Amino acid sequence: MEHEFTTQIKGVLSKEFGQDADTIYNVSSLMQYLNIKTRSAMRGSKARGSFANLYAIYVLVEDYLERGFGGRKDYSNYEGAKFTDLFQRQRELPFGGRLQNHALNNRTNEEFKGYFPQVEFVPILRNLTTNRYWINENLLKVGVGRRKHNLAKTVIAIIKKYIEAKRSAFKRFIETSEQLKNIGTQEDALVEEFIMGLLAPNVDARVFEVVSYAILKYFYHDQTVYFGFDLDNVQAENLKLYKTGRTNANDGGIDFVMRPLGRFFQVTETLDIKKYLLDIDKIEKYPISFVIKSEESVENLRKRLKEGAEKRYAVNAIVEKYMNCIEEVIDLSVLRERLQTAASLGYLRDILNEIVIQSKIEFNYEEEAD
Repeated sequence: MEHEFTTQIKGVLSKEFGQDADTIYNVSSLMQYLNIKTRSAMRGSKARGSFANLYAIYVLVEDYLERGFGGRKDYSNYEGAKFTDLFQRQRELPFGGRLQNHALNNRTNEEFKGYFPQVEFVPILRNLTTNRYWINENLLKVGVGRRKHNLAKTVIAIIKKYIEAKRSAFKRFIETSEQLKNIGTQEDALVEEFIMGLLAPNVDARVFEVVSYAILKYFYHDQTVYFGFDLDNVQAENLKLYKTGRTNANDGGIDFVMRPLGRFFQVTETLDIKKYLLDIDKIEKYPISFVIKSEESVENLRKRLKEGAEKRYAVNAIVEKYMNCIEEVIDLSVLRERLQTAASLGYLRDILNEIVIQSKIEFNYEEEAD
């Protein structure tokens, strides 16, 4: 598979290894894996990034080089890198501030095996007793004829290029957003078109969550409910939507909370029923609304979720219990409708401003600028 960033990978290889570059690219499963994981590099800020698994490899290869390996020094006697050091280093990298431990522990290896089932090696080695980690040196060493090459420096260079491409794309996204904030109200159509463009199946998961939040926040903004303990003391309250934390956080499956109704919202892009059932179980079967990054209709999404639950449990009472916990399904078409409704009420610029604020928080933009 080749894409726009493939030329960047081949350029790094050519600079490092000259005439052996094409052969190395073709025979190295690690190079092929990096090629797969960097396909979003040139697709702009909307395209999903692949930082977690790339950073797991990056920090291990970085440790490998910093410890003086890659030459004649014997890596087989190295005691291994500490998990805490690797994890901290991941989070210091651009866009890595909220990464979890899954990539270092198993996801990278599992995904690698999925792409290359015929390869006997996996990228990450670990000792569960000592909690020490190693990059698999077998994947770093490539032979071309009688020449032996080590790809460690090449891996670092490729991932750095990917980071820079994603940073540049996100910078352009923020700059475009800021420019749209400052244009006249007669150009609202451009602002709406820009936000509509962020409601797509291929949008980055974090961007999608931010945009969903901004739209729903101002869609509910002017809706009023009445609360009181008796008829003589009823008060009107506007609905307020709160974002509970960063995206991809381990927060029990709650992305947004609405006051004063106490509604829960979870943003997702998968239709794997196990994920939905887990989210429902985490909150003790409390009703939850799902915001799904899908072009399928709400009716079809509900049907698919019910079919998945029926296949898993095959008991109607259990299936109905779970389905009754799905308070609302909000797909891309519903989000577009709610964007138009909020825009008609005069909240289009507020939505754009919220997108900019939340995006900067999500991607540590202020820190990167500094």
